[in-house]
Amino acid sequence: MKELSLHILDLVENALRAGARRITISLLEDSARDLLEMVVEDDGRGMDEKTRQQAVDPFFSTKGKKVGLGLPLIAQLSKQCGGNLEITSEEGKGTRVKATFRRSHIDVPPLGDLAETLFVLLASHPEVEFIFSHEVNGRRFSFRSSEVFRALGIENPGGNPVLLSALRDWIAYHETTLREGQTNEDYKP
Repeated sequence: MKELSLHILDLVENALRAGARRITISLLEDSARDLLEMVVEDDGRGMDEKTRQQAVDPFFSTKGKKVGLGLPLIAQLSKQCGGNLEITSEEGKGTRVKATFRRSHIDVPPLGDLAETLFVLLASHPEVEFIFSHEVNGRRFSFRSSEVFRALGIENPGGNPVLLSALRDWIAYHETTLREGQTNEDYKP
């Protein structure tokens, strides 16, 4: 996967298959500590200790396939980029996957199109509470999907393409201002 947003999508799909109803996606970029941290946490079925230990083995899969590459790829990438992958899980309570990277490492892929990734998740899984947070050097953009839908008056996100387009644009705008070092107060319409 060439972008971290695709790894996020893969981790969220794992959480959805595990029956998650609440998924937290957190990104932290800290230049001073040369850190990029990506966390996906869910309230799904969780894993027993044996499954958790096997989760980074590319020849292990709980999906009935002969291989499972999502977690092994992110584990390899984080290690290659001076970081680490931590998986904590408890049966019946959920799973937390935390990948860290040395932010300045030449092999760290770009974040990619986070707005599109989040938009796809929000539009296709309105029944799931998504909690998103992205912090860059102390500036933050965050939201809860239920609050956004309520503020926009959206009951069925798939039913209104105009509002969905506005939602995508809203996320893209905030991600852009965050990346450019602006804050919400810097925006002048």
